[in-house]
Amino acid sequence: MTEDEMRRQLETLRIEHRDLDAAIDTLAENPAAALQVARLKKRKLRLKDQIMFFEDALIPDIIA
Repeated sequence: MTEDEMRRQLETLRIEHRDLDAAIDTLAENPAAALQVARLKKRKLRLKDQIMFFEDALIPDIIA
């Protein structure tokens, strides 16, 4: 995967992460949607892990 592809994938993941935030906020108001909210939160955590993977791959470690 090239750096440009990684950056595009990273941006896509960030957008999906923000969308999940909005969906969770909306559904959290409905107690009947608790299971769906839990699933969305798990998905959001997986996205965060993927985002961190791409950020680590794109940003080199700098030894201070």
